[in-house]
Amino acid sequence: MNTARSGGPSKDESFDPLTVPISPAATVLLVRDDETGLDVFMLRRTLSATFAGGMYVFPGGRVDDADSHEELGEICDGLNDEHASALLQIPRNGLSYWVAAIRECFEEAGVLLARHAHSGDVVRFDTPELIERFGEARHLVHDGHLSLAELCRQENLRLTTDAIHYVSHWITPAGERRRFDTRFFVARAPQAQDPLHDDGETIESLWVKPHEALSRFAAGDLQMLPPTTSNLEFLLDCETADIALDAARKVGVPPVIEPRLRLNSDGKVIAIVMPGETGYEELG
Repeated sequence: MNTARSGGPSKDESFDPLTVPISPAATVLLVRDDETGLDVFMLRRTLSATFAGGMYVFPGGRVDDADSHEELGEICDGLNDEHASALLQIPRNGLSYWVAAIRECFEEAGVLLARHAHSGDVVRFDTPELIERFGEARHLVHDGHLSLAELCRQENLRLTTDAIHYVSHWITPAGERRRFDTRFFVARAPQAQDPLHDDGETIESLWVKPHEALSRFAAGDLQMLPPTTSNLEFLLDCETADIALDAARKVGVPPVIEPRLRLNSDGKVIAIVMPGETGYEELG
């Protein structure tokens, strides 16, 4: 089990793990095919990040209040808030997780999961003018100077929420200084859009076969947290993007996975224990 961490509990009198808020978050596995089969896109977080520094992750981040803006619901294709909330098993604002996944994917990787309203064609960045225009928009959205809704209105776009499928649900263990309630999604990477890290929050990026990523993790080459390796394992039997998307569509409502931390007498984390593993229940 991977115990690599960006920080964690210690004997700090000021730290109360019971008061750490759990922030909603959304992450998306972008998949595509090359001549040898399925690839998934991964980013490496900056070494100075306060959470998961240096780890390889999928594009994603916190769900913001703006992600549940009523205007966004009007430009989401094939999914409304009632259906999204039912899939996530929450009372309301479920659609905001899909919107956050799209926004974070655009901010972190430069990939916009949207289609043109007039033609239904998926957005392509296939001319220098479009690359420059949407590259500037990426930074404006990231910096908060342009909302995703405003971008869609300017470009006459609709978000492809109908093609983004919910596959897993993880909650950061109690005892961490930062905790997230994260929903993971799978989506096809659009053609004529080339993902790339932002050189801010993320410092490297790569397309990789799921089995290769897991082999490199086992060898200590790629550092990852358990949710990342688990979602890579979900893709192992998927030879193509079509198969991965079909498998994702069939997941339905995934179980909640909340690992627990095992500490030594000094308060240092010595293991991350998963549900079903020996000692999980005893950890409380």
